[in-house]
Amino acid sequence: MRLLIVRHAEAAPGNPDELRPLTSAGRDAAHMLGRRLREQGIDPDAIVSSPLLRARETADALGLGATEVDERLAPGATSVDVRDAALGRGELVIVVGHQPDCGRAVAALAGGPEPPFPPCGHVIVELESA
Repeated sequence: MRLLIVRHAEAAPGNPDELRPLTSAGRDAAHMLGRRLREQGIDPDAIVSSPLLRARETADALGLGATEVDERLAPGATSVDVRDAALGRGELVIVVGHQPDCGRAVAALAGGPEPPFPPCGHVIVELESA
């Protein structure tokens, strides 16, 4: 299984934190990422998002399919949460979450250092089949 782990795009400041929307620049960045992924032939079996608004908006703006929300991807998600949220959803799953969770998950799942994860950053991780 491959996971394409995406950090949500740039969000506006505000309260409550759970309802912070993307900025127009964030929305544009997510649209552009979706377009680049399509050009690379990325066709996910599923897109799974944190329940927070900025992550859901990022997932939707990718334009690669319907978004499913998984509470395990809320801020504080572990690498196990990320893996488990994707299990059983297909061979290529996009997971949209938060930082520092995304970087920590990539490091744990790929066995390397934490990569930089700017807003709308992404990394593909190959997981061994069980």
